[in-house]
Amino acid sequence: MSRRAVAAAVAVARASGLAVDDPVVLSAGVNVVVHLRPAPVVARVATHVRLLRPDAARHQRRDLQLAAALRSAGAPVMPPTDLLPPGPHTEDGLSTTFWRWVEVLPERPTADLAGRTLADLLAALAEVDPGWTGEPLDTPLDDLAEFVRTGARLGADPALVTRVGELTDRLRPLLTGPVQPLHGDAHPGNLLRTAAGWVWADLEDTCRGPVGWDLACLRRTSRLDGRAALDAMPHPVDEEALAPFSWLRALHAGAWWLVHAAREPADLPTARERLRAAVDEVAAGLG
Repeated sequence: MSRRAVAAAVAVARASGLAVDDPVVLSAGVNVVVHLRPAPVVARVATHVRLLRPDAARHQRRDLQLAAALRSAGAPVMPPTDLLPPGPHTEDGLSTTFWRWVEVLPERPTADLAGRTLADLLAALAEVDPGWTGEPLDTPLDDLAEFVRTGARLGADPALVTRVGELTDRLRPLLTGPVQPLHGDAHPGNLLRTAAGWVWADLEDTCRGPVGWDLACLRRTSRLDGRAALDAMPHPVDEEALAPFSWLRALHAGAWWLVHAAREPADLPTARERLRAAVDEVAAGLG
């Protein structure tokens, strides 16, 4: 799949007049990310992400529009490229977007920095027009609805897949609060150190919704102390109020583990266990 993704990205870039001689894959997860060397352009090609998002271009379009709006407002986010139309483009059945290449430094954020920078990003998000509309939390909720339809084919226990749907329905009325644009996947892996400072990347999971969703994404990270990160934010974050969003995040992450296992079959037992643990946690939390 990586070879096909690189070929698709290179074909679109060259058709737009970009010189690409030495493309290199930067990462190959549910998307394939390619630096189109020597051009300072990075392609993001939707590959396995389509297993839960058949209309991958819809999410890519949101990503590009919100990133452009935030950059115009001066917020620190990874920018789309201006060397060719950023997309989404379709080639060989794959949807691709194009971004400015920025050198990413190895430094990782501390809990304090992650909390403070997320607070700043949420403040900026509250003020921008993302250029699109949608129902609150439609990204995670639509992903889970697709998982209920297809999770058994991905290798999940059908009984657990059914439980995911039931628990999601029970969570829906609890996911309340003022609605604004969100990052959608605000964990520290998407906060990158560059020569110009810290920037947020990968807004592909963006949606409108209560800020509790982004806070839960940071709270549940295993990359640093999520509770300490929330404590660094200017306003207190109550665990009880955050719980429904945290449980939704657990189910969402469990579903995406099965997508990961479709790419890495050796991880299927781990993915099944992660999903079971998520279902057990949410069922216990909801009583």
